[in-house]
Amino acid sequence: MFKHILYLDLQQMNMKKLILFIAVVMVAGASDAQENKPVLNHIAFYVKDLQRSTNFYRDFIGLDTIPEPFHDGKHTWFSIGPKSHLHIISGETKTVVREKTSHLCFSITDMNSFLDKLNKAGILYEDWAGKKQSVTNRVDGVKQIYLQDPDGFWLEVNDAKD
Repeated sequence: MFKHILYLDLQQMNMKKLILFIAVVMVAGASDAQENKPVLNHIAFYVKDLQRSTNFYRDFIGLDTIPEPFHDGKHTWFSIGPKSHLHIISGETKTVVREKTSHLCFSITDMNSFLDKLNKAGILYEDWAGKKQSVTNRVDGVKQIYLQDPDGFWLEVNDAKD
């Protein structure tokens, strides 16, 4: 179906288009890969300080780095799923204000331990409404927080089981 790799510029894509794209990829990814359906391969963030972003995603979010083919000191790749990666690439020069509605979400098993880790490191987070160092308790029992990485990309972290 798709013969080209898709690259997303999350800064330029409006939220409705992003949600639609992700929904299409997720539904397609649920099908048998032998049917040539697209699956999420990677998300790429362009960052100012590669080492600072690498430390953040590795040490605070807890992602594992994986080998990247360039070996040029400008890329760090992380595993974010069985066949999905987060690529961070150095070279960003602009400061971009990002909206919380455009975010990448990770689920964890122990929200309290994660919050302790963030609090000890002085990393700010907030609930959906924007109350600092607070947690949103969704009606389905899921706890969620929002925080920004060193370049202002928004992340949601929740304890959803599915």
